[in-house]
Amino acid sequence: MRMMWHALGILAAAYGGFALLLYVFQSRLVFYPETGREIIITPRQVGLPYEDMYLQTSDGIGLHGWYIPVTQPRGTVLFLHGNAGNISHRIDSLQMFYRLGYSTLIFDYRGYGNSGGMPTEQGTYRDAEAAWRYLTEQRHISPCRIVLFGESLGGAVAAWLAAMPAPDASQRRAMTAGPQPAALMIASGFTSVPDFGQQLYPFLPVKWLARIRYDTRENLRAVTVPVLIAHSPEDGIIPFGQGRALFDAANPPKQFLELADGHNEGFIFMREAWVKVLGDFLGKHMDASCR
Repeated sequence: MRMMWHALGILAAAYGGFALLLYVFQSRLVFYPETGREIIITPRQVGLPYEDMYLQTSDGIGLHGWYIPVTQPRGTVLFLHGNAGNISHRIDSLQMFYRLGYSTLIFDYRGYGNSGGMPTEQGTYRDAEAAWRYLTEQRHISPCRIVLFGESLGGAVAAWLAAMPAPDASQRRAMTAGPQPAALMIASGFTSVPDFGQQLYPFLPVKWLARIRYDTRENLRAVTVPVLIAHSPEDGIIPFGQGRALFDAANPPKQFLELADGHNEGFIFMREAWVKVLGDFLGKHMDASCR
């Protein structure tokens, strides 16, 4: 009996220690800024015109980004990338939007690529605000000519930016309660960090331990612009069910695009049929949004 209680004590201590590590170091499980910091290619190397630029956030962080202009664009895409790599790892997506006739602004969150600072949930929201302000205030692009595109973690940031109203609207800058973008697109997104973490660690009370929320599903319920959700049943990182749950949470008009292959291989730009679906969705709602 004594040995049994001793063993149980060791298990309880190990369980508590693992839970504590998860609580303290969870930012390292969500953000991967050190994975591919180096810029490996530029748009010019694949034949795209671009402007190398830095954005300034409301808390003084400099963000490195690229603006890829299109002559007489159909609209502008604000691209919010996932939690690993940097803007140079999204060249294929930039080429896709360029071929579709859309200018693109893509930037690295704080702590990623050549951007300053360290990543946090609230910090990524401020980063997205800085990009939105740049497009609307410096480029003078009408909000109804801007579409938000978020991949993976970027989908959570994009949903936050598009959500109006939201529970913390009083704490946001006026621009997030003002004119809306033309549409929101989320590729391979998750419902929330607690939901995702609970699936990874079903033996832990992750929903109680999570300090980082990224509640994409809750923000989607407040989004009133057209929404496209894209996800693959073969996604081995973010379950397909989470993509379907995001679609269920979104308000109409909405559309679901089923991808194929894994999390990093299944994004929209990989197959022409998907590109056509994306182009048709953008054309339909971009043309209607400014009327």
